Amino acid sequence: MNNIKKYIAFSCFVVAVYYSNAQTAGDYRPWMDSIYSNISHYFYDAGNKLYYEEYAPGEKQVHSFLWPLCALIQAANEAAVINPSVNYVQPAVDAIDQYYTTATPLPSYQASVVKEKKDDAFYDDNQWIAIAYIDIYNRTNEKKYLDVAKAVYDFMMTGYDTAAGGGLYWKYADKTTKNTCSNGPGILIALQLYKITDDKRYLQTAIRLYDWVNMHLQAPDDLYYDNIKIPSLKIDSVKYTYNTGTMLQSNVLLYNITHEKKYLQRAEAMAASATKFFYRKNKLPGNYWFNAVMLRGYIELYRINHDKNLLGFWYDEAERIWHDEKDANGLLGRNVKKKSLIDQAAMLEIYARLQALK
Repeated sequence: MNNIKKYIAFSCFVVAVYYSNAQTAGDYRPWMDSIYSNISHYFYDAGNKLYYEEYAPGEKQVHSFLWPLCALIQAANEAAVINPSVNYVQPAVDAIDQYYTTATPLPSYQASVVKEKKDDAFYDDNQWIAIAYIDIYNRTNEKKYLDVAKAVYDFMMTGYDTAAGGGLYWKYADKTTKNTCSNGPGILIALQLYKITDDKRYLQTAIRLYDWVNMHLQAPDDLYYDNIKIPSLKIDSVKYTYNTGTMLQSNVLLYNITHEKKYLQRAEAMAASATKFFYRKNKLPGNYWFNAVMLRGYIELYRINHDKNLLGFWYDEAERIWHDEKDANGLLGRNVKKKSLIDQAAMLEIYARLQALK
């Protein structure tokens, strides 16, 4: 009997050591499960099939703007890649559907729940949804997601004119800025639709937007400024990780499509510059979702050049956040008073994408 007890104890020890080593080596599935469980518990309004923006003990919760759902739907798809037996996507789709509006000349998704208030439609919010839906279509072959992406493309092109030489506005009802965050994802939608349909008008749009962003918003260090003001043409020179992410990914996709090495060379230069600029004192800037979008670009590049040095700091950052920026409830975020849906969704996407690389 004592030998049996010793064997069981030893076996438990071996399993515990194995599990610990697997986790530190990048088995993020338990962390993904924890995050998704917390999203469902703290942020989901099951009665209305909607999500709350934030959670803070003792404070009334309000339904989310559309932007955090852009993060959630992408995270849901990436989680489904790892665990296809769970229907992560449908609850997010059910929520997003409640932002659908025909108040714009072409149908779109507005920033707030339609039944609660009338709001502006952000071109980039619509684009993030389309990007996620294209990924869902590529995974499931369900045509309804591709149809939405095509409709978003048509809507986003209502934001194009010749002010400042071209480019897309940021908001439908606000013609005062053209942003990297509305043109970068616009390029990605057009390139992905071209890959699926072989319709050359999508490729032409992508190259036209790509050339405009590089002409007006690219910084000397190969990164990107945030926006150009209309009509003054003044540049807002702040740099965000997600703008690097969309343009980095765009360069890799353009290389895949055209086989022109200039795009790959630009992508590699951009990644090197971004690592130097954004990863300081062993951490990235605090917006997890901006960083998740940048990770997409790094992974796209990694699939081409297989340079493991590209991703090393991403694993370090993922580990650091889990250990240093998680509260007693397991909720992630640097704000100690309240936690946000977008932060949980962003980290779910990051852990899922890093897990998929395994």
